[in-house]
Amino acid sequence: MTDTQATQELVITRVFDAPRELVWRAFTDPDQFAEWFAPVGWSVPRDTVDMDVRVGGHQRFVMVNDEDPTMTSPADGIFSEVVEHELLVGHEEAHGVPGVPDGTRFTLRLEFHAESGDRTRLVLRQGPFAPEMRSGAEQGWGSSFTKLDALLAR
Repeated sequence: MTDTQATQELVITRVFDAPRELVWRAFTDPDQFAEWFAPVGWSVPRDTVDMDVRVGGHQRFVMVNDEDPTMTSPADGIFSEVVEHELLVGHEEAHGVPGVPDGTRFTLRLEFHAESGDRTRLVLRQGPFAPEMRSGAEQGWGSSFTKLDALLAR
């Protein structure tokens, strides 16, 4: 990945039909996170999720392909900023990701904004990505958010 390819940041703004506290909980409660996170065709077994949501804390989990459970994608991130119900910021270093040099740092920033009508506007910023990876990440988040919508509707 060249420096120019690595400068693309993914930005997604999405409004959820649920109060900010519930959307926050879906991202920070291990039980709820395991229910919705991962694109369609993948899942996150609850026993792989470990979260310590505080500055310096961590978020670890493993995505597993539903058709071929030998295909996995582990994640191990560190929280650098946490403001309850408002902000989660963290980073993860890539290891063993095809086309990405080991040690490449990816950041994730999630802003939770209260909207009228008990709705929540989420602003997600993640990267840096090479163009082909950015597109895949965007599709993955969109697919995951469809599952999150269903969880929040319950």
